[in-house]
Amino acid sequence: MADREMNSIGRILALVLRHAPEKFNVDMDLNGWVNAKDLSFSIQEKRRGFHWLRPWHLNAIADTDEKGRYQMEGDMIRATYGHSIELELDLPTDNIPDELYWPCDPETVSTHLEYGIISGNRKHIHLSKTIANAMEAGHVHHHRPAIIEVDTARAVAEGTTIWRAGKTVFLCEEMPPSFIYRVEEDDPIIQEIVSRWEEE
Repeated sequence: MADREMNSIGRILALVLRHAPEKFNVDMDLNGWVNAKDLSFSIQEKRRGFHWLRPWHLNAIADTDEKGRYQMEGDMIRATYGHSIELELDLPTDNIPDELYWPCDPETVSTHLEYGIISGNRKHIHLSKTIANAMEAGHVHHHRPAIIEVDTARAVAEGTTIWRAGKTVFLCEEMPPSFIYRVEEDDPIIQEIVSRWEEE
C-alpha cells in the first residue's frame, strides 16, 4: 500500500472503530471488536477505489501503527482508544508507568488542579507515556499546550483504574486533583519541543 492509501484507510478505521460502525454496516461487540473480513468487504463496497482491500491489509496497518491505535486478534480488529461510543474495553491494567502526562489549554490548568481531570466528550481521559507524547497530542488542539503530570503510582495504589491502550497511550475515566501537578514551562523537554515548533 502507498502511504496515501494507508492514510485513507486509517481515517476510515478511526471512523468505524471509534465512532460509527453503522456507517459501514459492521457489527461491533461490547469490547469494540469487529470482523476484519466484514469490514474490508464493506470498505470495498462503499469506496470503489479500495476494491483490492483484504483483511491482511488492515492487519498491516494495525501492526505498523506507531501509536498502537489498532489491535487485531485472529479475524477481529478494534481501536484501542479514542472512542466516542459506549464500550467495555477489556484492556490490560498492568505495567502502568509511575508517571503519565496530559496536555490541556494553559488557561484551564488551575481548574484541573482544583477539580481534577474528566473525560469530556470522549469516554476516557487519554494520558501519554512521556512529556513529548503529551506535547504532540496537545499540539493538535493548542498552539502551546500546558502539560499536567499524573502520579499514577499513587493513583493506582489508591484505587484508580488505568488501562494500557496503545504504545504510548493510557486511559482512565477520571483523575482526582490530589494526583496531578503542572509541569513547569521551563522544563527542558518542553523548551526543546517548543523551540522545534518555532523553527518549523
